[in-house]
Amino acid sequence: VQLQASGGGLVQAGGSLRLSCAASGRTFSLSAIGWFRQAPGKEREFVARINWRGGATNLADSVKGRFTISRDNAKNTVYLQMNSLKTEDTAVYYCAAVLYGSRWSTPDYWGQGTQVTVSS
Repeated sequence: VQLQASGGGLVQAGGSLRLSCAASGRTFSLSAIGWFRQAPGKEREFVARINWRGGATNLADSVKGRFTISRDNAKNTVYLQMNSLKTEDTAVYYCAAVLYGSRWSTPDYWGQGTQVTVSS
């Protein structure tokens, strides 16, 4: 499985961005796809995930009410809609995926990071 992330950029606080994660390869074997982020000097943290088939979602408390994760199975793509962005959302965002039977805490696949910078 290969993951291709896109959509990062520079935005002012209060603005919006949408990240995309396109999956290719043996996507039928995937259980969930989602996002982690890592800010400078901080550890990588979970942001959001979505079950690949059922569509159930899970978001970190820090982004609930502001971020939404969705999927388009026809396009093998997961989207992270980020609204009401804050400066503390500044980080490199990584797309990740897990296979059935794997734990989300240790993803099986990673995409390249995409930088999100929120200015005040």
